[in-house]
Amino acid sequence: MTRTALVLGASGGFGGQAAQALQAAGWTVRPYSRGTDMAVAAKGAALVVNGLNPPNYHDWARLIPEITTAVLAAGKASGAVLLVPGNVYPFGKEPGPWNADTPHRPVSRKGRIRAEMEARYRAASDRGQRTILLRGGDFLLPEAPQMLMNRVTLGQVAKGRITALGDPEALHAYAYLPDMTRAAVALVALGEALPTYADIPFAGHAFTLADLAALVSRLSGRPMRIRHFPTWIFTVASPVWELARELREMLYLSSFPHALDPAPLRRWLPDWQDTDLDEVILRHLAARGLQGRSMSTQTGK
Repeated sequence: MTRTALVLGASGGFGGQAAQALQAAGWTVRPYSRGTDMAVAAKGAALVVNGLNPPNYHDWARLIPEITTAVLAAGKASGAVLLVPGNVYPFGKEPGPWNADTPHRPVSRKGRIRAEMEARYRAASDRGQRTILLRGGDFLLPEAPQMLMNRVTLGQVAKGRITALGDPEALHAYAYLPDMTRAAVALVALGEALPTYADIPFAGHAFTLADLAALVSRLSGRPMRIRHFPTWIFTVASPVWELARELREMLYLSSFPHALDPAPLRRWLPDWQDTDLDEVILRHLAARGLQGRSMSTQTGK
């Protein structure tokens, strides 16, 4: 197998981190140039990473199917394995922890779009298309201002506030992208040991915003209080603001307790270790210009 990967969306969150993880593992990475023929670009690649995602939920109903069609065509033309980041939207409010056996019963329009997308990858696997769908919760990446954690949750942390979009006591799943993409590259290395369609949850970290407030307070040495975002704004602005309309639909995840099952990843990667949550949050605080206490003081390392 050639170790060349075509990375779609290499300037974005998942795509960018996947490109770095692949390069660190010795792969040759080719960024995809938007607007070019994806099937042609994939020729000679052993892996196609689908890091494309319309920003701010823009026009998902049209764009997600278009992207899926192009990615499947690229996989067919090249024979490459497809690496696709999944999310938790298809599960709706099913009991957890969520894994490949959890039924897809979305309660949102975007959940239905993603469930239909995944069904197409699964159907393609019946025709021999190898696909790894690695599913994570909300992405965490300290240097990416577009991430919800940076844009909203920690948006006023310098003022001693953690911002909640829902129940601050509800457990919530998060995926630290450098870890998630590192796990993805390790799964790719397993080759045909994986099933043709490998739907694997990436448990990452799960915590409540109350937990986060306490953690930030301990790491920074500054008191934190939880502020509830006035979500009625999304309702008022929905008729004229696409992002408000799309965020409003997903607010249920801020109050519905959920987590992903860590067992499947441990089965495939028994030595897997996540970056310590203290370190992840310290990096977020540093990205916002806040000086956290030293890790040696906080964790005894």
